[in-house]
Amino acid sequence: MTNKQTSDFDYDWLIVGSGFGGSVSALRLSEKGYRVGILEAGRRFKDEDYASSAWDIRRYLWAPFLGLRGILRMSLFKDIFILSGTGVGGGSTVYANTLYRAKPEYFKNEQWADLEDWQSTLEPFYAVAEKMLGVNIVPYENPSDGLLQDIASHFGTRDTFQRTPVAVFFGEQGVEVEDPYFDGQGPKRTGCTRCGACMVGCRVGAKNTLLKNYLWFAEKQGTEIHAERQVVDIQPLGAADGSDGYRVTTERPGAWLNKRRRVFTTRGLVMSAGALGTNRLLAQCKHSGSLPHISDQLGQLVRTNSESILAVTLPDDSIPVWNSVAIGASIYVDADTHIEFVTYGEKGDAMGYNFTLLTGKGTSVTRPLMWLGNILRHPLRFLKMLVPFGWSKRAVILLVMQSLDNAIAFKTKRKLFTKGVKLVTVQDQAKPNPTYIDIANKSAAWLAEKTGGTAQSMVFEAVANIPSTAHILGGATIGQNSDSGVIDKNHHVFGYQNMLICDGSAVPANPGVNPSLTITAMTERAMSKIPASS
Repeated sequence: MTNKQTSDFDYDWLIVGSGFGGSVSALRLSEKGYRVGILEAGRRFKDEDYASSAWDIRRYLWAPFLGLRGILRMSLFKDIFILSGTGVGGGSTVYANTLYRAKPEYFKNEQWADLEDWQSTLEPFYAVAEKMLGVNIVPYENPSDGLLQDIASHFGTRDTFQRTPVAVFFGEQGVEVEDPYFDGQGPKRTGCTRCGACMVGCRVGAKNTLLKNYLWFAEKQGTEIHAERQVVDIQPLGAADGSDGYRVTTERPGAWLNKRRRVFTTRGLVMSAGALGTNRLLAQCKHSGSLPHISDQLGQLVRTNSESILAVTLPDDSIPVWNSVAIGASIYVDADTHIEFVTYGEKGDAMGYNFTLLTGKGTSVTRPLMWLGNILRHPLRFLKMLVPFGWSKRAVILLVMQSLDNAIAFKTKRKLFTKGVKLVTVQDQAKPNPTYIDIANKSAAWLAEKTGGTAQSMVFEAVANIPSTAHILGGATIGQNSDSGVIDKNHHVFGYQNMLICDGSAVPANPGVNPSLTITAMTERAMSKIPASS
């Protein structure tokens, strides 16, 4: 890596972020004999520390400037509304445990297809990831399965129904046992109680978050995790290409005055701050001059998984749709469109404020007018949405994902009142991201009509024609060279030595399903290319 002595640095490898890419990197690098540190902006939560309901915004939402240090970050841009995770364990703290392999189209996308036979190359790493994350199929019939099968039957695709592969321990409900995954070497686990609160934070101990596997063993190998440390700058030490190591500056996130700045030095660096965090930090470093050689492709090919998020609020709670894991089953309504039923459990009512009356196709001008028209036609339904008590017991959320080749881009804009740049979005002119998915709206409308419920769009989609995604990806993608990507096929950053990107920002295309397993497998492969410490 470098001729400098190990003792010249705080760490051999520093990892920015502790999500799927960061956790895999930490374990595998520490196993190879390196001194590893993780810098995580979010808090570290014990199971009992998670919010008991979505109303506990201090422990649920992430807005540190307001004193909110929870696990769910919501970020609004001109072209997309992003829901993402934060905290030690990254997205695993708040995700819906769902671990599908990417669709075949993903591996054949022109952005990277010529570099490897990716489907066969990643096969063994998918297998390792599934074992580490404890993937198993939901073993029971979900209360909402019949409704999902009805939608599939309506579109002639009933045979696509399947229960989801999830990272959940289905032991005896509420009973704690010794580690069932790693020959007793992992943490004790408690059987899933089917409370549905996976995305509010699993207080039971059944959810296989990264703290239960990769991070558990990484820390046993000596990895040190520094929580509530937000990286604000990265600079090479000595040689401009980073071959002499890096200086990494951190602050306490959200601090108004006492930022508690701390500097770390490292021989190598792994960027794993998630697609939003990695793009934001690298853009800042590139434009400030700290990392000027980052490819100009940074921020291009940002993917939303071509998602739309809708809901149907049933007329009553006679079907306990919440009584399962967050995502218990899925269907395809056509070859490109995957739909999962999602729940926040009984205590996710506050998330009902993200939804409003279903609004059809339009523009940023006509769609809000259509929404106002819907309010005038259905004033009582609208007023009920303003007080969403009981919503999560009756709501079926439709998470719609597509494997189509569309994208947006992150661009930089100077901040008005402080130093640095901020990210803004623009549509990809050649393959714009959809603001409306017709079959998604038709699915929600049909289910509402069948059940007597109320179909709902996400608020920003209805009032501003801005779609939502829970899976922002890309922006620092794999490419042939710096003219086509930010990293090479082994995740090394073009223009710099000993710097890798291993997180959702490296994903080159829409996988069409939940991407966490794919990010894990891609990182397992990248880490397999790093030699052991000499």
